[in-house]
Amino acid sequence: MQPLHSNQAFSLLGLCHDIISLKKAHFFLIVNGLINDLICQTKLVSLYSSFGQIECARSVFDQIQDPDLYSWKVMFRWYLLSDSYSEIVQLYTCLKKCLNERDDMVFSVVLKACAEIRGVDEGRKLHCEIVKVGFSDSFVLTGLVDMYAKCGEVESSRLVFDETCDRDVVSWTSMIVSYVQNDCFEEGLVLFNGMRWCLVDPNQFTIVSLLAACSKLGALHQGKWVHGYMIKEGIDLNSFVVSALLDMYGKCGTVMDARLVFNEFDTAELVSWTSMIAIYTQRGFPSEALKLFLNGKWARILPNSLTIASVLSACGQLNDLNLGKAVHSFGIRLGLDNSAVRNALVNMYAKCHVIQDARRMFDMVSDKDVVAWNSMITGYSQNGYAIETLELLHTMRYSLSLDATTMVCVLSACACLGVLYLGCALHAYALKEGFLSSNVYVGTALVNLYSKCGDFAYSRKVFDEMREKNKVTWSAMMSGYGMNGDPNESFKLFEKMAQENEEPNDIVFTSILSACSHTGRIGEAWMYFNSMCKDYNLVLSMKHYVCMIDLLARAGRIKEALEFIEKMPVQADVSVWGAVLHGCRVHSRMDLAEVAVRRMLELQPDDAGYYVLISNLYALDGRWDKVNQMRELMKEKGLNKCPGSSFVEMDDDDDDADTTGLEQAWKIDYLKIRWSSLESPDYFDLFFFFSQREPAALKSFGIEACTNILKVQ
Repeated sequence: MQPLHSNQAFSLLGLCHDIISLKKAHFFLIVNGLINDLICQTKLVSLYSSFGQIECARSVFDQIQDPDLYSWKVMFRWYLLSDSYSEIVQLYTCLKKCLNERDDMVFSVVLKACAEIRGVDEGRKLHCEIVKVGFSDSFVLTGLVDMYAKCGEVESSRLVFDETCDRDVVSWTSMIVSYVQNDCFEEGLVLFNGMRWCLVDPNQFTIVSLLAACSKLGALHQGKWVHGYMIKEGIDLNSFVVSALLDMYGKCGTVMDARLVFNEFDTAELVSWTSMIAIYTQRGFPSEALKLFLNGKWARILPNSLTIASVLSACGQLNDLNLGKAVHSFGIRLGLDNSAVRNALVNMYAKCHVIQDARRMFDMVSDKDVVAWNSMITGYSQNGYAIETLELLHTMRYSLSLDATTMVCVLSACACLGVLYLGCALHAYALKEGFLSSNVYVGTALVNLYSKCGDFAYSRKVFDEMREKNKVTWSAMMSGYGMNGDPNESFKLFEKMAQENEEPNDIVFTSILSACSHTGRIGEAWMYFNSMCKDYNLVLSMKHYVCMIDLLARAGRIKEALEFIEKMPVQADVSVWGAVLHGCRVHSRMDLAEVAVRRMLELQPDDAGYYVLISNLYALDGRWDKVNQMRELMKEKGLNKCPGSSFVEMDDDDDDADTTGLEQAWKIDYLKIRWSSLESPDYFDLFFFFSQREPAALKSFGIEACTNILKVQ
C-alpha cells in the first residue's frame, strides 16, 4: 500500500458524502498515520459536524495537539449552527488558556452565545476583553448591544451604542430592536428620528421593529406614518413586513386598513393569510375570518396550527358547531394536534354549548398549561356550570398557580352561586399576587361578586381602590346599586364617569336603565334612554327596550308598554314579552297577560317553562279548566320543566349540620383537614380550614378576616 500525503488525505475527505464513508476515511487516515495532520483534523471536525455528529467533532477537536485559530473558529461555527450556546462559552474558556489570538468572528459568536443563554456576567467579562484588545469593529459592538439587550440591560446597550463611532444601519437597527425587546417602545421610535437625522436609511428589519413598537403602544398615527414612509422610500413588501403591518393595524383595531394591506400583497402565502384570519377572529369578525379561510384563492395553501386555532375560534363565536367539527376533522387529517389547537377546540365546543365534548378535549391534553386550564374553566363558567368551575379550580391549584384569567372566571362562578366565603379568599389571593393593581378585569369581577352577594360597601371599596377602570367596571358598580334599590348612587356614578371623560357605552346605559327599572324612576329612565341616541349616537339594542318595557310594566302602565312595543323598530323577543307578563301578574291584568304568554309561546313553542307559567296564571284567576288544558298540552308535546334550585350561604352554629350544594362538595375533602396535618398549607387550605372552624368570623369580617388568616403562613 502506498502512503498517502497530506493533500491526498484532504482530497479523500472531500469525497465523503455521508457519515459511513466519513468513518471509513477516518479509520483509513489513522491506519496511514495522518490523523495528527492539522488540516485533516480540522476537516474531520467540519465534516462530522455537518453530518450532525457534533460530539464526534468535539472528540476529534480535543485530540488536536496545537489547534490554530482557524481550527477553533471551525469548532465555534458548528456549535453556533447547532445552537449549542453553553458549549460555545465553555469552548471560549478553553481558547483563552491556549491562545492569545482573537478576532471579530470569535467575539461575535461568543457574544451571540451569551445573549442566547442570558449570560450577562460572561458577556461583561467578554466586553472587558474586547476593550482591552482594542477591538472597535462595528459588527462586534453591535453584538454587544444585542447581548446586553437580551439580558435585559438596555442601559448598557445604549452606552455601547453611544460609543460606536461608525454607526451603520445594522447598528441603529440593533439598538432600536433592543428598545422594543425591553418594552421601551417610545425610546425606539425616538431613536429612529435620530437615525433619520444622521441620514441613515432603514432596512426592512428597522421597519418591522418600528411597527412592533407602534403595535404595542396602540399608536395608530405613528404606525400609519411608518407605513407611509415605507411607501415613500420604496421599501418592498415581503411576508416579513406584511405580517408586521397586519399585526400593527390589527392591534390598533383598524381591520379595514389591515385588509387593504393584505390585498396589496399579491403573493398567496401562509403567514399573511393566517395573520389576517387571526385579526378577523380577535376583532370580532368571525364571518369574515371564515370567508377568507374558505376562499378558493388560498385552497392550495395548507393551514398550520395557528390557522386552525383561529378558525375554530371563529366557529365558536358564531356557535357554528357543524363547521367547527369539520375544521376539527380537517386538523386531524393534517396532523395538527398541538396545545394551541386543543385549547381552541375546548373553547369552540364550550361556546357551542357542547360542554361534554369540551371536557373530553381538555382531558386529552396530557401536559396542561395554564391556558388549557383557563379554556376549560372559562367554558364551564360561560355555560353556567358554576360548581364544575370551582371543582376544576380545586384540581388546578395543586399543579399550577392561578393567573388573572382564572381569577375572573372563578370570581364569576362565586358571584353566580353567591359563595362569598370563597370570594373573600380569592380576593386575598388577588391582593397578594398583585392582580388588583395590574388587571382591571379582576377588580371588575370582584365588584360584581360583592354586589351580587349583597355586600355593597365592599363592592364600592374595591371600586374606589382600583387604579384603572373600564366601562364594564363602571357598569358593574351601577348595576350593584340598582340591585340594592339605590338608583341615586348609580346616577352619581354616571355623572362622575362623565367628569372623568369616560364616555359611556351601551352596557353602561343598560345598567343605568336597569337601576331605574328596579326603583320605578320613569322620568330619569326616559332621559337616559333618549340621551343614548341624541347625545352619544349609540344604537339601541333589545336590552335597552326590555329595560324600558319592564319599567313601564312594573309601574302598572301596561298599555303604554304595549304601545311602546308596537313602535319598536325591531321585533320583540321573549324577554320583552316576559317583562310585560311580569307587570301583568303584579297588577292582576290577566287579560293582557294572556296576550303576552301567547306571543311567548309563538316565539318558543317548545319551552316547558312558558306552559307552566300560563298554567299558573290561569290558576291565579281560578280558571281550572284552562289549567288542566295546559297540563294536557304539555303531556302531548312531551315537555317537562326541570325544577329550579338555588344556593345560599347561611350562618350555622351546629358543626354537624348537613350542608347542600357547593359547600357539601368542598366539605368532602376539607372536613378531614386538621391544621397540624398541613405540611405547607396554601391560601385556599387556610381558608377552607378556618371556614370550617370559624365561619362566623369569616362572615363578619369578610376580606379582612381572610387577609389576616393568610398572614399565618
